[in-house]
Amino acid sequence: MTRPKRQGDKHLPERLPSSALSTTLQNGQSASLMSSHLELRRKNASLDHEPLALQTEDLMARESFSLDDDPPGSLRTPAPSGQSFWQLPSQDRRNFLLLVLLYFLQGIPMGLATGSVPFLLKPYLSYGQIGIFSLASYPYSLKLLWSPIVDAVWSRRLGRRKSWILPIQMLSGLGMIWLGARVQGMLTEARTPAGVWAFTGWWFFLVFMCATQDIAVDGWALTLLSPPYLSYASTAQTVGLTAGQFLSFTVFLALNAPDFANRWLRASAMPVGVLTLGGYLTFWGWAYLLVTLALAVLKREEHTRERDSIRDVYRVMWKILKLRNIQTFVAVHLIAKIGFQANDAVTSLKLLEKGLSQQDLALTVLIDFPFEIALGYYVGQWCSRIAPMRLWSWAFVGRLAAALLAQGTVMLFPAKGVSTGYLVLVIVEHVFSTFMSTVMFVAVSAFHARIADPLIGGTYMTLLATVSNLGGTFPRFFILKLVDLCTAATCVPPPSVPPGLKGALIVKPFSCVLETEKSRCLIGGGRCQTTRDGYYITNVVCVVIGAVTFWTFIRPAVLKLQGLPLRAWRQAD
Repeated sequence: MTRPKRQGDKHLPERLPSSALSTTLQNGQSASLMSSHLELRRKNASLDHEPLALQTEDLMARESFSLDDDPPGSLRTPAPSGQSFWQLPSQDRRNFLLLVLLYFLQGIPMGLATGSVPFLLKPYLSYGQIGIFSLASYPYSLKLLWSPIVDAVWSRRLGRRKSWILPIQMLSGLGMIWLGARVQGMLTEARTPAGVWAFTGWWFFLVFMCATQDIAVDGWALTLLSPPYLSYASTAQTVGLTAGQFLSFTVFLALNAPDFANRWLRASAMPVGVLTLGGYLTFWGWAYLLVTLALAVLKREEHTRERDSIRDVYRVMWKILKLRNIQTFVAVHLIAKIGFQANDAVTSLKLLEKGLSQQDLALTVLIDFPFEIALGYYVGQWCSRIAPMRLWSWAFVGRLAAALLAQGTVMLFPAKGVSTGYLVLVIVEHVFSTFMSTVMFVAVSAFHARIADPLIGGTYMTLLATVSNLGGTFPRFFILKLVDLCTAATCVPPPSVPPGLKGALIVKPFSCVLETEKSRCLIGGGRCQTTRDGYYITNVVCVVIGAVTFWTFIRPAVLKLQGLPLRAWRQAD
């Protein structure tokens, strides 16, 4: 049963652009924790009183409509149902599990690109070269630029969302299979400038595919679940993405580490781990293709005749950006994470460089995982009692303190190797840093949900989330470059020819800041002596910049923005 599109249709929740869920945690938590506290006043109050008959007709037009089900509440503002998963209707349970699976698949390459691969590259690359690889994560922070296209261009035969999900997953699977067969050689070739750019390009492609799929899955989630249970869409994203990234980061690093495999999984020692990066990519590439085939054959998408105008959505985004308060908030987002960049991007790599084993790092992240999940829930509850941006400001100071604690942890690295006490210190530092990061994310996501105009909620919230993500992504490349620039290290030639020399004998000093030069120094019998560690300088500079900008601009600005009425965040008529 279908009906022609009317002007009022654009105000219904299922007509929102597909990125409406994009404020949920790329790594976990969800802004929907605040859904019961959203104030849905509009600048044009007449739109709040859509006739009940119009809502009823829209509900009956859905292919999933059945008189056997209890009627849901208002279609405009679905409230949290308060029901457990097992109390959901069977169709909603199946659709929830489908969403978890699709988000889980997105988390697999994302966990590798943003987690495991930088650690695997560290023996081959300098911090500046790893900064080049960090560009591969940019598509997730820029997906707003092409999300209107994903919303507006699709095939009626396949369905609005499957038109994108099926080809994107197929290309992702084929890309992972191709990369899995060549990744070991590409890791070695990444030591060269051309090699690192080629390697980054392939991961950029995979992350771009994931970001585009995320847009389509976010939009499908709004119609897969019945209106009273839409809050489960963000739960599916949290569970799926976090589980996929956890598997590709923590579990993969542990099983890829020879020490872990030899200690726990083997009777006799071997020089390699249980899993290789190539084998892992190949396995999940085939898994992508199988899920895509099953999705194409077994899952039918409800058809719709409605299409959003690409030009109209871009025009809406431009109108939002012209708001003075949005411009201030965008400026806050773009500079707020500078103070933590050295800690977020370099501390774990520096610990590995100092001698922390891959096994110990995996254990640290493994212990941190349940804290991250639990804290996301409790922080959401705090946001219902404390003004979100005030809570965000407290966590900002805590995160600056976490960056200084992390630097102290690196400075205290024991010369005789990692002891149990030191490993406990590393875990405490990591959990504290994650806690502050989680508080900031959930609090700002709650604020986004409060100020977003419900008439254009998807575009509005995706814009805010994209700017927030970009503030944490774009400085990383420059921070990693700065670490190398501020580091001074000299290769000291050996006093005599050492036994078992593996390379050309080092006969005169040279700079060994870059990883390739450091490797040449060591195999030539030399000793790379660091006289100035750029990590410490860069981290202090970042913390100082963060503290100054926080007290002079960020804190006064966010507290002022928080006190504004909702009409200050709405477009002009």
